[in-house]
Amino acid sequence: MRVGIIGGTGDIGEGIAMRLSSAHFVSIGSREEEKAVYTSECCFAAVTKMGLACSVSGCTNQAAVDRSDVVILAIPFRHIEPTLASLTGLEKKIVVSPINPMEKRDFFVYTPPPEGSAALLVKKLLPPGTRVCSAFNTVAANKWRVFSEELDLAVPVCGDDPMAKGVVLDLVRSIPGVKGYDAGPLAASFMVECLTPLLLNIARFNKMKDVGIQFR
Repeated sequence: MRVGIIGGTGDIGEGIAMRLSSAHFVSIGSREEEKAVYTSECCFAAVTKMGLACSVSGCTNQAAVDRSDVVILAIPFRHIEPTLASLTGLEKKIVVSPINPMEKRDFFVYTPPPEGSAALLVKKLLPPGTRVCSAFNTVAANKWRVFSEELDLAVPVCGDDPMAKGVVLDLVRSIPGVKGYDAGPLAASFMVECLTPLLLNIARFNKMKDVGIQFR
């Protein structure tokens, strides 16, 4: 599968690239191409050090869109509108939002937009026909990036297009130790997004690290 990661030089984007690049063709995108190339080189070194094959390259965000069938938006919530406004061709893609709108106050608080969730805002801003799913929302960046550690995590996936959701579930399940679960339509994304501030609060108040979820 050809996967583009917009904002792929951040911790979450780089970590997802590391986990996917041994089984898929991954393009790490950035506003600064040189930064994306450097991140791709670091990703290649980390993955091949583990004795695995790796297919990854660095490029601009637009090139990552152009090269890919599935586009992951590994960007902060505040960057959704300017980032999507700068990109073209997304109506032909499956677009995945792992974005969680939240604020750190005395504790972490979920702060969804008027649309109800980051995923629904993404859908609103993209051309009609774009197949939007939410996924990867509940995995801590460090869990992705510590590539030497095995994962044992669940990833809920929401979406309205059954075929697109199936593709994203296959992508999730291609990562060893990660189980993908159908969590309903895109309108249910708020229930997944709000888990992240909950997990951060649990980690903070119980002196835990990189808390995740699993379904038994």
